[in-house]
Amino acid sequence: MILVSFIDFLLVVVPVLIAVAYLTLAERKVMSLFQRRKGPNLVGPMGILQPFADALKLLVKEIVIPVQANKKMFIVAPIITLCFSLLGWVFIPLREDVLVSDINVSILFTLLVSALGVYGIVIAGWSSNSKYSLLGAIRSAAQMISYEVSLGLIIIATVIVAGSLNYVEIIMNQEIYWNILSCFPLLVMFYISAVAETNRPPFDLPEAEAELVAGYSTEYSGIGFAMFYMGEYANIILISCITVILYLGGWWGFILFNQFSFVVKLSFFLIAFVWVRVAFPRFRYDQLMRLGWLVFLPVGTGIVLFNSGIIYGLNI
Repeated sequence: MILVSFIDFLLVVVPVLIAVAYLTLAERKVMSLFQRRKGPNLVGPMGILQPFADALKLLVKEIVIPVQANKKMFIVAPIITLCFSLLGWVFIPLREDVLVSDINVSILFTLLVSALGVYGIVIAGWSSNSKYSLLGAIRSAAQMISYEVSLGLIIIATVIVAGSLNYVEIIMNQEIYWNILSCFPLLVMFYISAVAETNRPPFDLPEAEAELVAGYSTEYSGIGFAMFYMGEYANIILISCITVILYLGGWWGFILFNQFSFVVKLSFFLIAFVWVRVAFPRFRYDQLMRLGWLVFLPVGTGIVLFNSGIIYGLNI
């Protein structure tokens, strides 16, 4: 049974890693279109083999460990980050019959894995024994914890409307109409919080090149840097999948396009991540914290209370 579950997990993780590789290529291509320049176009036809060339380059590069670093923790940190980013895929249903496992509180498991992902980044910043890495790790921890609070409230408000904590049941309840019709403000808040949670521009304060070189991953090279990179992009795809499940009906689509509905919706949100990176300048750190604690927290709390009152009143 354990072997079967592990094989099922690999059947989900391997396509995710391939998707991560080609998401990096798609991001560079889309950014080049926005900026009127050519993206990667030399390795393979139209640059389609560029992700494999980048992966090979990172795998063969020397792993440099700073002399004064805590070597064991320095090595473990990127492994923790990548493992937790892949563990979140266990309960994600791409189709009704395509998921590794299914429990009644799958959303809570996703929030748990998301919260534990902070540890890898904090350990990386501390173990590097570098001021830039430590500052990036502190920024990332504060930012991720802050926006996990708002994400939790937004998800609670959505769950109250959906009536379940299980991803499959939430999707099945959207067969007639999608949650975006009744929860559009929650979708906007969820998407902004997701961008901040994944440390993506314009909320990339932990990796601010102008101040912190590369943030918590400054001292990493080779496979260690690649693991952080893969973890970040796996989280981007994961949070986009959750957005599609919660608000856009999951695999439900139009009559002729039902088979590819999930992929089309997922691609839309992934391209939106790239568009936000190109279109908006980086926020200041005080603006980032103010948005999370003084806007999303009270608004999310108010929506939770409002939705609870409406559902309770209708049940009466």
